[in-house]
Amino acid sequence: MDAWASSGGGFDEAGLRDQLAALDEAAAKPDLWDDREAAERVLRDKRKVERELTFLDGLGESVSDAEVLLELAAEESDASTLGEAGEKLDDAERELEDAELRQMLGGEHDASNAIVSINAGAGGTDAADWAEMLFRMYSRWAEEHDYKVEILDAQEGDEAGLRGVTATITGDSAFGYMKAEEGVHRLVRISPFDSQSRRHTAFASVTVYPEIDDSIDVDIDENDLRIDTYRAGGAGGQHVNKTDSAVRLTHVPSGIVVQCQNERSQHKNKASAMKVLRARLYEHMRREQEAKMAELSGDKKAIDFGSQIRSYTLHPTQRVKDHRTGVEIGNAHAVLDGRLDPFIRATLLFQSGSAGSSE
Repeated sequence: MDAWASSGGGFDEAGLRDQLAALDEAAAKPDLWDDREAAERVLRDKRKVERELTFLDGLGESVSDAEVLLELAAEESDASTLGEAGEKLDDAERELEDAELRQMLGGEHDASNAIVSINAGAGGTDAADWAEMLFRMYSRWAEEHDYKVEILDAQEGDEAGLRGVTATITGDSAFGYMKAEEGVHRLVRISPFDSQSRRHTAFASVTVYPEIDDSIDVDIDENDLRIDTYRAGGAGGQHVNKTDSAVRLTHVPSGIVVQCQNERSQHKNKASAMKVLRARLYEHMRREQEAKMAELSGDKKAIDFGSQIRSYTLHPTQRVKDHRTGVEIGNAHAVLDGRLDPFIRATLLFQSGSAGSSE
C-alpha cells in the first residue's frame, strides 16, 4: 500500500474536516434557501466532503485489518489468513485508485452535472440505431453510479433509433467523468436492417457540456434569440401533440440551436432550453479562447473534438477499442451495458499526463 502511505498530499483529511465544518456552518444559516441554487451547491459540496471522509475512514480501517491479518498469518503460518489479508489489501488498493482518480477531477467544471448530446452520423438507419444504443449505454453507466438521467430533447429516426438526443446527467462530477466520452464513436456489426445480413459501419457523435449555474455569467441578449414553438412529437401521450409546447432557441450571432420538448409546459421547455444554450455558449466561448491562445503561442496542436475516439466491433469478433489510450475490452456487450469505467479511467489519466507534460 505504497500509494496509501504516499497519499497524504492528495488526501488532506484535516483540510476536508475544516471544509466540512465551514459547509455545516453555511448549511445552518436561516437564510440558506433564499437562494435555492446556492443552497443546493452547499448541500452537494457537503455530501461530497462527507463521502470523502467516510472513504478515508474506511480505507484506514481496511489497511489496519489487513495488517492484523498479516501478523496473524505470520505467527500461525496460516495460508488462508494470508490470502484474506491479500484480498483486503487488493480491495483497498482499488478503492484508493478510484479516490486518486476523483482527485484528478479538479477542472473548473468537473464537479458539475453534464449535458450530453448524441447525434447520428454516417450510416443511415444503422447510425440512428447506434445513437440510441449509445444513449442506453450511458444511461446504464449513470444508473450504476447513482446518477440521474433526464431527457431534454429526442428526435426519432425515420425507421428506428434516434437522430439525436440531449439529456442531463445529474450527480457529483458527472461532467468530470463524461467529458472523457466526447468524440465520434464507430460501430461495426451485421446490420439488422440489411436483408442480406451484410456488415455495416455506423457513426455517432457525443458532445458533453458542463451544466452552468447562475454563479457564472453568460450574457445572452434576448434580441439575439429567435424563439420558435411547435408541437412535440414522440413519447409523451396524446397531450404532448395537442399544444405548441416544444421550444426551439436559435442564438443568431453564434448560430447555436437548441430545442426541448420533454416537458408539457412551454415555459418549462424554454427554461430547459435556456439552460442548454447557456452551457453551449459558455463552451463555445471557452473553445474560441483556447484556439486564440494556441494561435498566439504557436501551438499547432489541433483543438479537435470530432475525431474518432473509440470503435465497437460486434462482427466478426467482439471487442471495443479506445484509439486514444489503446485500452481494449473483448466483451463488447458488457461495454454496451454500461461497463465504461476502464475507458473513462484510462482517458482521464491519459489527459492528465498530457496536460502535465505540456506544462
